[in-house]
Amino acid sequence: QVQLVESGGGLVQAGGSLRLSCAASGRTLSSYAWGCFRPAPGKERGGVAAISRSGISTSYADSVKGRFTISRDNAKNTVYLQMNSLKPEDTAVYYCAADRVGRALLLLHAYDYWGQGTQVTVSS
Repeated sequence: QVQLVESGGGLVQAGGSLRLSCAASGRTLSSYAWGCFRPAPGKERGGVAAISRSGISTSYADSVKGRFTISRDNAKNTVYLQMNSLKPEDTAVYYCAADRVGRALLLLHAYDYWGQGTQVTVSS
């Protein structure tokens, strides 16, 4: 059984940085794409960033382009989301997900496995 466990969330002041990690267990996910999602107010989870199975292709939501960077370490079965220049509107529970097809999509329903989420709070 595949389990994804996020870590690295917390409280940070606006303009600060955090690095989220998502580690997989139960199966090697080197052939999977990874994505990070967060809910928008009053809406379901939306895609923040995604990385393809090769690591060559990445996708970002417009709201985080230039501030967030997604990367992967297949040897550690882990994906990272580096978040810089954080804003109060980035406050949310962040979820990681894995897509067996291997695409870097920001589509909620493309993903097969989900983590439990980690809280990120950005104070003004």
